[in-house]
Amino acid sequence: MKLSLILFRRNRLPNGHIFRGKDRLVKRVEPRHLRRLQENFAIEEQNMFYLRFPYLTEAESAGHVKAMGKVEERKRACRDKNLKIFKEDVTLYERLKHLRVKESWD
Repeated sequence: MKLSLILFRRNRLPNGHIFRGKDRLVKRVEPRHLRRLQENFAIEEQNMFYLRFPYLTEAESAGHVKAMGKVEERKRACRDKNLKIFKEDVTLYERLKHLRVKESWD
């Protein structure tokens, strides 16, 4: 009996992939979906409000970091980190210097 129920149910499903294509299964829109969408829009609106009116102006935010002296520390730490990771810059002239044995046109 259970096997026949499964086989009968299969005929009600669309052909191919369930949620894509011409014969797809379209989910119903429920009130909880609409509530979730409204909540997401409210959160986005609140985020946009905070982005439009920040706590500090650009001048104040630049000034307080300089006053704390953290800019130089960050630059120095970043430069030290890059020196550890990357090798020194080498130009093409330095790479091919061994090929310049003699220059007959000089």
